[in-house]
Amino acid sequence: MNDVDQGLDFSTVIASTVHDMKNSLTVLMQAHGQWLARLPDAQAYTDEQGVIDFEFAHLNGMLVQLLGLYKLGVNQLPVRPDYHELDDFIEAQLAAHQEVFKSRGLLVTYEVDPLSPLGFFDRELIGTVLANAINNAIRYAQQSLLICVGEETGQLVLTINDDGEGYPAQMIERQAEYIQGINPSSGSTGLGLYFAARIAQLHQRNGVHGRTEISNGGPLGGGLFSLYLP
Repeated sequence: MNDVDQGLDFSTVIASTVHDMKNSLTVLMQAHGQWLARLPDAQAYTDEQGVIDFEFAHLNGMLVQLLGLYKLGVNQLPVRPDYHELDDFIEAQLAAHQEVFKSRGLLVTYEVDPLSPLGFFDRELIGTVLANAINNAIRYAQQSLLICVGEETGQLVLTINDDGEGYPAQMIERQAEYIQGINPSSGSTGLGLYFAARIAQLHQRNGVHGRTEISNGGPLGGGLFSLYLP
């Protein structure tokens, strides 16, 4: 078989398909939003609508994550860090989830350390990591979410805390492995943590790389996702 007959690389086919799926999902989400805006509040804000909003966000996040992993694999994911106002950055992240928060009845608050008003990072990449982490926290939160931004040992730290049951002990113990295999009860693959860790590691300064950490506790007592950026 010659080179012409070998066809396209399968990973390239998958990446192209995922890109088309994301475009279709975006059109679907926009059309759904326009239709929803024409409904009375009593019909627009229902439990079923909450499920739809959440799953839209979840699907979009997974597709963005898959494209990011493909680009990481072929070294085509550039990092363009810049200084960003952290209040503005967090508010933009929360605004993207407002419909889900409302339909789920979640109280969501955030705190930014006034001594650390700016962060130096790639806004799009870190935004994707936080969006996935927020979406995960929404799945398990009972009533509240809290996002905190501050500084620790010279690093910017962003945490997402929920009031759910927290991460399973085995997941915390094995977090350094990132890819943990498919969980038959939850369907979790660990790819979200892997993606977040890889994006964090791409951010480095003076030989120090970013990292992620999961634990339980925090002000709300549930799961605590932490992102450290140098």
